[in-house]
Amino acid sequence: MLPIRDHNPTLRQPVVTWGLIAANLVIWFLVQGMGTEPGLSRSVCELGLIPGEFLQRLPAGTQLEMGPETGCMVGGAWPWYAPLSSMFLHGGWLHVLGNMWFLHIFGNNVEDSMGRARFVVFYLLSGLAAAAAQVFSGPDSAIPMVGASGAIGGVMGGYILLYPRARIDTFVFLGFYASMVALPAIGMLGYWFLLQLLGGAFGPAEGGGVAFWAHIGGFAAGFLLTPLFRNPELVAAHRASRWYRG
Repeated sequence: MLPIRDHNPTLRQPVVTWGLIAANLVIWFLVQGMGTEPGLSRSVCELGLIPGEFLQRLPAGTQLEMGPETGCMVGGAWPWYAPLSSMFLHGGWLHVLGNMWFLHIFGNNVEDSMGRARFVVFYLLSGLAAAAAQVFSGPDSAIPMVGASGAIGGVMGGYILLYPRARIDTFVFLGFYASMVALPAIGMLGYWFLLQLLGGAFGPAEGGGVAFWAHIGGFAAGFLLTPLFRNPELVAAHRASRWYRG
């Protein structure tokens, strides 16, 4: 399922959401070379979160093969910055565009209900919680983790708590069947979270691909942090809008 838009307009311009999208795209273009080598491999190696390296469980000089042209030496100095820097990196065009699309759909309403300063802190804390969940799901792993999806999972956790009945136009594709369906947020996002739980429970313990536990940790953190970060006056004003149907 792919969300296309929600029926939940904002009361203010989502400046922080736009800024986060811009920051991710600027880093993708200028730091990661739009996914070309050696920029992609070097950025993932130097700024990505590698659980075994972060927890100092990999011996110095451990080499990771990050791509056809660039190797990666890890296991040296403690990369204290990696949980933060990794949430602004991506592994490919579909990865970055997909994440930014979800942030565009759901970030504006959560920002609108928290205020800009609170939303920045909320977003970063959700991303750090996601990183922690992924690290402790595989503390000896030498596989780098990159992506904003953990922090965006936190945004979706906040959205489902704030606006569970907001309608989301969703493109549904099942084999030969494809249709646009308006689903409540609790249905669309609940289905997404269920997929992450199934992937975390039954997916491979070691291997590249989707960081399911980061998604789970970010979503759970966002759900739990939202009562602390939402601004009751902004939430009331948002829900009082004649546009809101949640």
